Amino acid sequence: MRLALRTTVQVCLVSLLLIFSIHESRAQQASAVASGKTGRTVGEEAGARKTDPLVTDSRYRIGPGDVLEVRVARAPELSRDAVRVDQGGNIRMPMLDVDIPAACQTEGELSQNIAKLYRKYKNDPHVDVFVKDFQSQPVAVIGAVHGAAQFKMQRQVRLLELISLAGGPTDGAGQTIQVVHAGGGPICQQSGGPGSDGTDSSAFVTYKLSDTLHGLAEANPFVQPGDIISVPLADQVFVLGNVRKPSAISLKEPLTVSHAIAIAGGTAPSTKRDKVRIIRQVPGSTQKQEIFVDLNAIDKNKAVDVALLANDVVDVPISGTKSILRSLLGTVVPTISQLPVRVIP
Repeated sequence: MRLALRTTVQVCLVSLLLIFSIHESRAQQASAVASGKTGRTVGEEAGARKTDPLVTDSRYRIGPGDVLEVRVARAPELSRDAVRVDQGGNIRMPMLDVDIPAACQTEGELSQNIAKLYRKYKNDPHVDVFVKDFQSQPVAVIGAVHGAAQFKMQRQVRLLELISLAGGPTDGAGQTIQVVHAGGGPICQQSGGPGSDGTDSSAFVTYKLSDTLHGLAEANPFVQPGDIISVPLADQVFVLGNVRKPSAISLKEPLTVSHAIAIAGGTAPSTKRDKVRIIRQVPGSTQKQEIFVDLNAIDKNKAVDVALLANDVVDVPISGTKSILRSLLGTVVPTISQLPVRVIP
């Protein structure tokens, strides 16, 4: 009896130990699998970061015209305060009878290459390279911006950022941005380098201003060295005559004659509202076309509110005789008097 009981207890204990061992083993296996999966994921992500062509290398790439400072540790005779990169993209250094390629390299990459060349003269030379004067990547922003200027890029810059650095578009800016690739394309064509994001390398590209200002990828490329970015003025129409504020109005969106007159402050007293005249240049000709508009009929929805075209002149007549020439002079002369005076020697 006691023997049977003892045997039963031993079997139960062995069973419990076996179950616990199996449970622990499964837990360790699950943990190991989880750890192994996490390790592979991190490794895969690290590898992806190294090989992913979409990861942008924003380091500055040396170019022709840049001035470099090269320091060789414990060898002042080999150091140089100012070394200009020639138009071929090379530099020359003391004791080296070869041109050293510098263009399209970072400061660190060029440092390592120069150090390798000096190893036949020095034991484990340490070289530092610094860009002292950035000259290889100028771009210009002109036109209807608040601060037209030339910029020297020390890193990659997108079109929207450059327009912002130029103060943004003025109220008179049109609907487009024109980019002229005067530099002939990116200096360095490489993965992750300037211009590798699919930037159009044609000589002339136009983007919609509103798309660029909203940061849309297709209208916000990296700027290329030598680019000239122009923000053209919007087309204009001119409202003259018996209005409260004769003015030129930017044609940024569809504009009708009644709307243009409203922007010009509306008609002044004694206006011949049924004889408003639109003077329009006939396309491809030196002739002009006259279109007469009845504002009273437009107000009553009895006539079409004529859409204006670029360079249309809206002449709002006054009862009696008042020529458009006098209206034009009254608008233009005050503007001319405000212009700066420059002497031509």
